Amino acid sequence: MPFAHSKNRTGLLMSAMAVLASGCSKHANTSYQGYVEGEFVYVASPVAGRLDRLTVVRGETVSTGTPMFALEAVDEAAAQREAQQQVIAAQAQRKDIDTGKRLPELDVIRAQLAQATADQKKNALQRTRDEAQLKIGGISQAQLDQTRDTATSSAAKVRELSSQLAVAKLPGRTEQLRAQTAQVAATGAALDQANWRLEQKTVAATRGGLVFDTLYRVGEWVPSGSPVIQMLPPGNVKVRFFVPETVVGSLSLGQHLSIHCDGCKADIAATLTYISAQSEYTPPVIYSNESRSKLVFMIEAHPSAENAPLLHPGQPVQVVQQ
Repeated sequence: MPFAHSKNRTGLLMSAMAVLASGCSKHANTSYQGYVEGEFVYVASPVAGRLDRLTVVRGETVSTGTPMFALEAVDEAAAQREAQQQVIAAQAQRKDIDTGKRLPELDVIRAQLAQATADQKKNALQRTRDEAQLKIGGISQAQLDQTRDTATSSAAKVRELSSQLAVAKLPGRTEQLRAQTAQVAATGAALDQANWRLEQKTVAATRGGLVFDTLYRVGEWVPSGSPVIQMLPPGNVKVRFFVPETVVGSLSLGQHLSIHCDGCKADIAATLTYISAQSEYTPPVIYSNESRSKLVFMIEAHPSAENAPLLHPGQPVQVVQQ
């Protein structure tokens, strides 16, 4: 009888172990080891300069539009002022060409015309007198010829000044106006470029997220395009894990997953966003006697934006298929 009881206890123990093994097997089929990855955004300025201000610190979470750093901008500010003055000068010249001569300049031409008209009348009268004198022998033919030339010159001068006054009232020529209009546009474009270069010296966050690291200190020279801040937006946090080829067919984009991590108060919901099209050998970060020699497929999932800050790049996690 004692032997029978012992046999029964052994049978119950084996049954319990079978149930546990079954539970472990089921858990192994739906749970996979993985790790957190971050796709960093490197914030830089396209213009070189000395770092004057750094307004964020590592570990800080910033929102879109938050000022992050500023480079010295003495040269860019001077270039902007120069471009502004060039625009003003080009616009003034365009207006001057369009309106013709100024009123004082017109008054000068009118005065010259009045003087020439008076000379014309006087010389015309003198010519009439000399022609009468020639008939009675009072002057020579040479003197009359000189008087006639003077009268003709006076009349020509009146016509010249009359034409100058008419032209002075007209706007500039079409081609001249077109050329100056193009000059105004060119100076405007130069001002836009100067404004842009000055704006690039102060950089704000284009996306909210975690300031993962700062790569320069105040006072250091920053080459153009060199990142000053390393950011991690919530949408750039993802979980990467690997599943055997026998499981990959049951997964689909948009599928809901649960992420378990040490220290997390609760599992984090995630959405499957990528399934690798190629198989590969088990990567060295996964140590499993069952899958070491098997082909696996890489899977990526993204947590929601509000839960992403709970995960950290490099952190090991466990992904559970729902």
